[in-house]
Amino acid sequence: MTDHGPDGMGERPPDYRAPQAESLLRQVIEIVEAARPMPLSASSMINKEEVLALLQAAVQGLPEELRAARWLLKERDDFLAKVQTEGDQIIATSRASAEQMVQRTELVKTAEERSRRVVAEAEDKARELKLETEDWCDQKLGAMEIVLERTMRTVASGRSRLQGAKPAGESADAVAELDEPDGFFDQDDG
Repeated sequence: MTDHGPDGMGERPPDYRAPQAESLLRQVIEIVEAARPMPLSASSMINKEEVLALLQAAVQGLPEELRAARWLLKERDDFLAKVQTEGDQIIATSRASAEQMVQRTELVKTAEERSRRVVAEAEDKARELKLETEDWCDQKLGAMEIVLERTMRTVASGRSRLQGAKPAGESADAVAELDEPDGFFDQDDG
């Protein structure tokens, strides 16, 4: 069976015993305090053999207790080093995560800004193309209107001729215009 240290982290030395040197020294103090005083003196009488036996037992127990104390200190230092390493790893991971979040945020901001620029440029181009298309259509419709007016006059003049009467205000130029092939609309010429 393994005996665990006070922090539950490691094993105690196999010959570990609870500290006894302190209790032995306290017993010696009690013996000295309880010793009978000598008459007319500050000295006391104590049992020399009893006190020496307790002091020798305390001295013999010190190396074991010191070894146990050193073991406890080592266990504590190992535990603190382990906790420090884990803490450093957690901090490093957190920093890396935070940097990634910042980079992602910056990438998102850059992407959003670029998309706004692209959309704005596309809208500007669409407006420009719309205006150009409207201008082109207006020009073509204007040219078609002129040709249609000429055609209407030519048709009216032709109908008048067929009915035998010359239309009022129509001159020979208008009739000549009817005979010219240029007077008809050619969609390819515009």
